[in-house]
Amino acid sequence: MGGNHSHKPPVFDENEEVNFDHFQILRAIGKGSFGKVCIVQKRDTKKMYAMKYMNKQKCIERDEVRNVFRELQIMQGLEHPFLVNLWYSFQDEEDMFMVVDLLLGGDLRYHLQQNVHFTEGAVKLYICELALALEYLQRHHIIHRDIKPDNILLDEHGHVHITDFNIATIVKGAEKASSMAGTKPYMAPEVFQVYVDGGPGYSYPVDWWSLGVTAYELLRGWRPYEIHSATPIDEVLNMFKVERVHYSSTWCKGMVALLKKLLTKDPESRLSSLGDVQSTPYLANMNWDAVFEKALTPGFVPNKGRLNCDPTFELEEMILESKPLHKKKKRLAKNRSKDGTKDSCPLNGHLQQCLETVRKEFIIFNREKLRRQQGQGGQLLDTEGRAGSQAQGKLQDGRNNNILAHACSRGCSS
Repeated sequence: MGGNHSHKPPVFDENEEVNFDHFQILRAIGKGSFGKVCIVQKRDTKKMYAMKYMNKQKCIERDEVRNVFRELQIMQGLEHPFLVNLWYSFQDEEDMFMVVDLLLGGDLRYHLQQNVHFTEGAVKLYICELALALEYLQRHHIIHRDIKPDNILLDEHGHVHITDFNIATIVKGAEKASSMAGTKPYMAPEVFQVYVDGGPGYSYPVDWWSLGVTAYELLRGWRPYEIHSATPIDEVLNMFKVERVHYSSTWCKGMVALLKKLLTKDPESRLSSLGDVQSTPYLANMNWDAVFEKALTPGFVPNKGRLNCDPTFELEEMILESKPLHKKKKRLAKNRSKDGTKDSCPLNGHLQQCLETVRKEFIIFNREKLRRQQGQGGQLLDTEGRAGSQAQGKLQDGRNNNILAHACSRGCSS
């Protein structure tokens, strides 16, 4: 297909579905809760992306398929300058793939661990950029539920982008979410309350609480409450009752006032919309158009001369991984020639049924193709249209009630 001449990019048929062969794998850069991430280059356009890939069998065994599907359903309807946007999704026999914006600046957790000192100016711009992203998600009825430094990636100029929608949920109208979801140190009081006494549920303000915790941590180096994943829930709720958050005397009054409003325990009184943020005196002179256009220079610019991630990922993929990505083509060809006789799971019948369900239900997505079809010079259709209604029809508070949940709720145990 034109791939014989190395100086000429291969030409792929516009109508052909994008697949693994369309990308050149450059290097591994990360590992998520149930997937790995590598840098890839699309062979025809030479554009660089991050590619997340998730092993189907492992996802079935860990009952995580619905999380992957939820993330795909949500991300196909979104496009925003401060999100990590989805470009393609496809599958093969082994894996599910998501190809997204490549952001080489590393996540904020990495930089905290590298003892980067974030100035008030830097954090102020992060708050503004993230507020625009949260407002956009709110307009599309999405609660992210896992805003934290680990899920905020920097581009090479230092602008922030929210990633990881696998525990996000969609709420309609005045509906509330009611399941315990998130990362404990960043979860709002009302999420814990739901777990303890059923509570009234929770909504968008939980993301703004998480933004407050994140901003505080970036400025101070530690979080406002000493909460860890192992902290019992009753202890967490007691902390919210009796402990007072300490704000540094070196921070300007405007920043302290803003953080206090984000870290208000009552969601009804909490600052929880773009309008609320814009009306705070601290941000009164902010040029919001310039923020949206990424025209303001961030206070922290990641080091361009290095990859801002842990280098051990590359070694793990090349040496320790039993099914390395760069050998996939040969491996699949070998498996196909064996005609699928190799069974690695004792519950093979059930596993095969689950794999077949995953294959049928998987959402294939191609933003490039979508843009061509719309002929609008790049504006993705509103999620209120096709993508939103599809996602909303299938998702309610993170419980995906389609046949996949029933067919694969008891995957083979390893």
